[in-house]
Amino acid sequence: MSDFMEKFAALRDSKDFAALIEAIPYARLMGVEIAEDEQGELLFSLPFHPRNVGNTALPALHGGLIGGFLENAALLHLMWHRESQETPKIVDFSLDYLRSGRSQTLHARCEITKQGKRVANMLIEAWQEDRSKPVAVARAHFLLS
Repeated sequence: MSDFMEKFAALRDSKDFAALIEAIPYARLMGVEIAEDEQGELLFSLPFHPRNVGNTALPALHGGLIGGFLENAALLHLMWHRESQETPKIVDFSLDYLRSGRSQTLHARCEITKQGKRVANMLIEAWQEDRSKPVAVARAHFLLS
């Protein structure tokens, strides 16, 4: 087991979400936050920050930021729910932008749709105020070691 995965497992077991984000530079740079809801499901949040605006005329969140946020959420969700000693590797990531991300907090939930011995498929959904009005949806495919 790598040093990172040992640290990740310890943080997962203690549910230290803030330290988990600190251990992942890209998630830390974006400002990602993780919490558990009442049912124990992971909820990923990206609080609004002016540096995250891509279109200043609307203003709207940068599309690359939304994509990076959803990809990180998928990877973290998969690592959280697996008892593996290896980090999954992304094989494919497909993203559909459905509406502009306004200048407010973006939320995401992930679902493992199929997990085999070697591959995992996931669905990721992002929204702002109303979950029934998603900003973006993504599908991710991971190679499991």
